[in-house]
Amino acid sequence: MYRTHTCGALRISDVGQEVVLSGWAQTVRDKGYMLFIDLRDRYGVTQLLFNEDISSPELLEQARSVGREFVLQAKGKVAERASKNDKIPTGEVEIEVTELTILNASSVPPFTIDDDTDGGDDLRMKYRYLDLRRRPVQENIMFRSRLGIETRKHLADEGFLEIETPFLIKSTPEGARDFVVPSRMNPGQFYALPQSPQTFKQILMVSGFDKYFQIVKCFRDEDLRADRQPEFTQIDCEMAFVTQEDILNTFEGLTRHLFKALKGIDLPAFPRMTYDDAMRRFGSDKPDLRFGMEFTELNELAQHKGFKVFDSVELVVGINATGCAAYTRKQVDELTQWVQRPQIGAKGLVYVKYNEDGTFKSSVDKFFNTEDLKGWADKMGAQPGDLMLVLAGEADKTRKQLNELRLEMGRRLGLMKPGDFKPLWVVDFPLLEWDEETERFYAMHHPFTSPKKEDVARMLSGGHETMKSLRADAYDLVINGSEIGGGSIRIHDRKLQEKNFKLLGFTDEEAEAQFGFLMGAFEYGAPPHGGIAFGFDRLCAVMNGQSSIRDFIAFPKNNMGRDMMIDAPAPVHPEQLDELHLAQTKID
Repeated sequence: MYRTHTCGALRISDVGQEVVLSGWAQTVRDKGYMLFIDLRDRYGVTQLLFNEDISSPELLEQARSVGREFVLQAKGKVAERASKNDKIPTGEVEIEVTELTILNASSVPPFTIDDDTDGGDDLRMKYRYLDLRRRPVQENIMFRSRLGIETRKHLADEGFLEIETPFLIKSTPEGARDFVVPSRMNPGQFYALPQSPQTFKQILMVSGFDKYFQIVKCFRDEDLRADRQPEFTQIDCEMAFVTQEDILNTFEGLTRHLFKALKGIDLPAFPRMTYDDAMRRFGSDKPDLRFGMEFTELNELAQHKGFKVFDSVELVVGINATGCAAYTRKQVDELTQWVQRPQIGAKGLVYVKYNEDGTFKSSVDKFFNTEDLKGWADKMGAQPGDLMLVLAGEADKTRKQLNELRLEMGRRLGLMKPGDFKPLWVVDFPLLEWDEETERFYAMHHPFTSPKKEDVARMLSGGHETMKSLRADAYDLVINGSEIGGGSIRIHDRKLQEKNFKLLGFTDEEAEAQFGFLMGAFEYGAPPHGGIAFGFDRLCAVMNGQSSIRDFIAFPKNNMGRDMMIDAPAPVHPEQLDELHLAQTKID
């Protein structure tokens, strides 16, 4: 037997036992007359002891030949440690080794395999099998496993069926770019990897499976960042004979269960906010509610006072930073430079200090007197000691810029407390977005989203301006400023679905070619239905207070979509291209 216990199992109550452990040598500390090896597996670390009193010269010589990451088997007796380590569960004991077997040697690792590694991202991803030995990464992967198990258990208890849907499907023009797969048996034709199982789960509702879920891989060929990967995982769900209220209650229940089961946190009932309110109050459809700093619109108080910057714009809007009136000119200038970066795009920043003595100091003193600025302070709820920060410009752009400034102030002031979770349902999204450049509508969520019941008649008969005001029966779950999931009530009527496709620029022929199977299914008794999909990787990261999803994925891609470990994507042999009826690509 390779082991009687894992490296995280032994305690002071096991002293005197003969045991066998196996694992990797994390550190080797040679003191001359004695030698220590920290033996590690995914369960923990146990200290091995070799010394001249209990170990033969041959055993000591063998122990001294051990290097980092050697795979070892150690037999010996559990003893109480003289120098205890209260930072690890096994820190009161050690193993007095009587027999050591080197199961496999190891080359010197390219980076330190420890909690705080010296390896950069690319190096860690190239040697991902080594990075996965590190405790923080292992804990993330184990958390992901537990989250998946708890999700399945909860949804099964709620009557959901887990049903697999195809990975080789038809390419669709909406949304992100598809990954396409050439078909050898159908020359010149291609499958696409699914961006989501959307149409299939709707077909399952038509088929009578009224509660479906799947923890499923999805694929999008899009530019990457910390919270995106070309392949990612969703908790994908659909329900029939339900309203929006039913879905929100069901998946609020799932979310609360997961936080309780995995984090021991009891979340209160989730507040709800309309899309319009979220944009007006926070400039974002995924506001972080861990802190305040709500927007205050100042047009009535700030315009027509001779300050041309304000007088000529659509919106003047600000936030109040509590207790920041003591900011120096250097700090305020740095904030101004921060919002003027190309990523933010603001032209400037107006500041008003509400000093502790009740006086005001601002960058617009030339145009606004004390009474004016006191009016701003009253409307913004500012008190002596606060700093008001104001942006102006085109409404949508300015709100987005102020949202970025609000989040940056939240970070600088330490208002995003670790372990504090603020969930929110954002509801009543616009159904359609008009793009001036292409002069066409795009679906805010996807083409299968239903308008709210009270907007259906206007959608079927209204004109262009009416379409801009249509509201979707759609909803997003937001936690701490991250969109965790989104969904909608679906269209289940063929005529309404055809109308939506026309609004989105599909010809009848294009709609039939792409989605005829779905509209055909609607003619055979499609029930009212709706659903939601959670970003599984992102949920893992948010629940653990991390911004990147990479370390919750065993084998992630880098920012160029490459797998550094296996060096993919890679060229294929010309014979394979010939079999697929593709133009030959030269291999250097």
